[in-house]
Amino acid sequence: MTEELNMSTKFEPKNVEAGRYEKWLAGNYFRPSGDAEAKPYSIVIPPPNVTGKLHLGHAWDTTLQDIIIRHKRMQGYDTLWLPGMDHAGIATQAKVEEKLRAEGISRYDLGREKFLEKTWEWKDEYASHIREQWSKLGLSLNYERERFTLDDGLSDAVKKVFVQLYNKGLIYRGEYIINWDPQAKTALSDIEVIHKDVEGAFYHMTYEVAGSNGETVEIATTRPETLLGDTAVAVHPEDERYQHLIGKKVILPLVGKEIPVIADEYVEMDFGTGVVKITPAHDPNDFEVGNRHDLPRINVMNDDGTMNGFYPAYEGMDRFAARKQIVKDLEAAGRLVKIEKMTHSVGHSERTGVVVEPRLSTQWFVKMEELAKRAIENQEGEDKVEFYPPRFNNTFIQWMENVHDWVISRQLWWGHQIPAWYHKETGEMYVGESAPEDPENWTQDEDVLDTWFSSALWPFSTMGWPDEEAPDFNRYFPTSTLVTGYDIIFFWVSRMIFQSLEFTDRRPFNNVLIHGLIRAEDGRKMSKSLGNGIDPMDVIEQYGADALRWFLTTGSSPGQDVRFSYDKMDASWNFINKIWNASRFVIMNLDGLKVEDISLDGNKSVADRWILTRLNETISEVNRLFDGFEFGEAGRHLYNFIWDDFCDWYIEMSKEVLYGDDEEQKHVTRSILAYVLDNILKLIHPIMPFVSEEIWEHVPHQGETLVTAPYPKVNEALNDETAAAGMEVLKELIRAVRNIRAEVGSPMSKPITLLIKTSDDASQTFLTENTSYIERFCNPESLEISPEINAPELAMSAVIKGAEIFLPLADLINIEDEIKRLEKELDKWNKEVARVQGKLNNERFVSSAPEQVVEAERQKEVEYKERQASVQERINQLKKA
Repeated sequence: MTEELNMSTKFEPKNVEAGRYEKWLAGNYFRPSGDAEAKPYSIVIPPPNVTGKLHLGHAWDTTLQDIIIRHKRMQGYDTLWLPGMDHAGIATQAKVEEKLRAEGISRYDLGREKFLEKTWEWKDEYASHIREQWSKLGLSLNYERERFTLDDGLSDAVKKVFVQLYNKGLIYRGEYIINWDPQAKTALSDIEVIHKDVEGAFYHMTYEVAGSNGETVEIATTRPETLLGDTAVAVHPEDERYQHLIGKKVILPLVGKEIPVIADEYVEMDFGTGVVKITPAHDPNDFEVGNRHDLPRINVMNDDGTMNGFYPAYEGMDRFAARKQIVKDLEAAGRLVKIEKMTHSVGHSERTGVVVEPRLSTQWFVKMEELAKRAIENQEGEDKVEFYPPRFNNTFIQWMENVHDWVISRQLWWGHQIPAWYHKETGEMYVGESAPEDPENWTQDEDVLDTWFSSALWPFSTMGWPDEEAPDFNRYFPTSTLVTGYDIIFFWVSRMIFQSLEFTDRRPFNNVLIHGLIRAEDGRKMSKSLGNGIDPMDVIEQYGADALRWFLTTGSSPGQDVRFSYDKMDASWNFINKIWNASRFVIMNLDGLKVEDISLDGNKSVADRWILTRLNETISEVNRLFDGFEFGEAGRHLYNFIWDDFCDWYIEMSKEVLYGDDEEQKHVTRSILAYVLDNILKLIHPIMPFVSEEIWEHVPHQGETLVTAPYPKVNEALNDETAAAGMEVLKELIRAVRNIRAEVGSPMSKPITLLIKTSDDASQTFLTENTSYIERFCNPESLEISPEINAPELAMSAVIKGAEIFLPLADLINIEDEIKRLEKELDKWNKEVARVQGKLNNERFVSSAPEQVVEAERQKEVEYKERQASVQERINQLKKA
């Protein structure tokens, strides 16, 4: 009974988790096994940004990875789960600058070197927070291999990739319209821009045709502040309304200069007035039109979104203030026709939230056509990346087919500085992995690379590449599985694939498991602005890491979103508490049983043989579903087996033996309880590592820790289909009696008469042999099992496989109510017979389904028709009564 004192009467997660993670680390259990004969299995963690603490989405993402790696480790694979973090260029710099602003200083006050020192301090602080959260979640990471995207080794990889792509002609420097963040003062790629519907307006204005008698053309724009940079107006070449104007000039309002009228098919004749202003430096479409017509590009804004000195009247004004003033000035000049209110989609910076400005800028780009083509072709070959669910392969392909050249330069200080230098006197450019030999004569490009440029190399740069002889690169690359959300397929997954193919000639990972987003209970996305975010550490504080992990694991299927709710967290805690209490019962009743004493060879009851068979079925299904990343389904099988089969049925049935006098039978039951519980704890360990290990230490076991214990395998010798089928009959009988008792208000404590009419010799023999279970769970004062029973008129009844049950409860029965109840049951069997006959009458099903599946349906038809007939006969009897 000493074990009772070591386990509390309910699950207390804080006590269970205290010190456990530190023990695992001290034991070095998360290291690769080093077994050269074992098959390698590797995962690189999607590196969280060092911008703050982790959220529920990170908890979900990393829990799924931990389940996979713990499962594979227990299966004997040589596993590596490599941790790391991302410097997150613009996001981290924005956070640090925000902190500095609160102190009344800017990065320019500090200078680049001092600012970077501050940013490294920020990184160290938040990296520490992230590691603490990883430990709270129980993640089995190999910290000895932790990497950071600005590590020296990763920086070497970045430089090598940049230089090789440049030398191959796939990186170039050019002047293009890019997305510009005026707050962060940096370029953004297309996928860093979030489009939101906002209230705006079409501003209609007139431009006077030069040399005419007051003829004008009407133009509408949503951005009147850019008219200062207009270098043409355009009409469609086939628009008869304006044929006479092509080649003439119009006078730019407010500025007063003349600009040409050009013809270009870009203009839609039936949209608006059919005349558009062309501002090549401030609109991507206008930029292309300007290139075709050799138009000048006039930038009218500074990099912070204020107006520059091109037109002095508005110099220094914020772009939106300038917009209002220009509209007023147009009205005063008689050029404003009308303001038409409208809602339109406007790009915002994903990081700072400000409205993005299309801006002419000299930037570095990656040519994507060749890289994208190879990535698409690779998905048609044997080395393709397998997406789970497979539909996300189409998402990836569509993105790659429509990808634009990737702007990779960012006007930041925090990041990988571009390895390009400009000669101070000649202006000559040098691109190389190291500085020129006479660095005093050269100035390095001040821009840094897009964060995703280094993140795209993560699966192989973390393994020691570009050293192709690096042990980890040779052993663990390509990695086995990537786990990530569907929201960064474009940002990250696609880039890892094309960069890996380009530089290693291999896919970066064999599989990609795509999960959804964590949403609030009402389905809305969690966000700070909505105030509905949940801190995973708060959830762990209240419920424990295992309960959170169970909820996250079983909350959805691959690719789907999951809704967080505290009701679901309560249910998760309750399930673990059920396991805790069941384990406590087993441990208290093992009577000092040691692992070497466990024997499954004795005389086993039908319940013993059934639970061992069900354990095998569960082991088989959980392994299959884990391998297919169907964790929700695996959880459902575990839940049903643990809660229903083991706790509610087998443990209750084991009391029949444990509280009896047969010592030999007790030893068998104790052995089976210990064996099944040991396997349950191993089965749930990848999902619930803390509580499973805590309980396992009290159970007869072999080995130091569940972390490296062998994962359960099916033991075919313990399968007994006859016992399994018989047990299902017993369970059905007991449930039927309990349901009837509940319906008529007869408590289980009140003895009753129970008549069981068997329909065949096998049922008669089986039920007679197992009367002890019927007596324990049905509490009959009188029990008769016979094929000769005549159905009493005033009795409640039920039909089970191989038998009919009658409970003569004359005082409590209303015949009309009983007929109604049986008619409902008859309706159920009518539908089941129709369903199974529909299948068997379908020639396609009979000819294409496996023979055993068709045979199972035929057996169901026989059984269902027997039940249908029995219920109908009973209804007929009652109607005659």
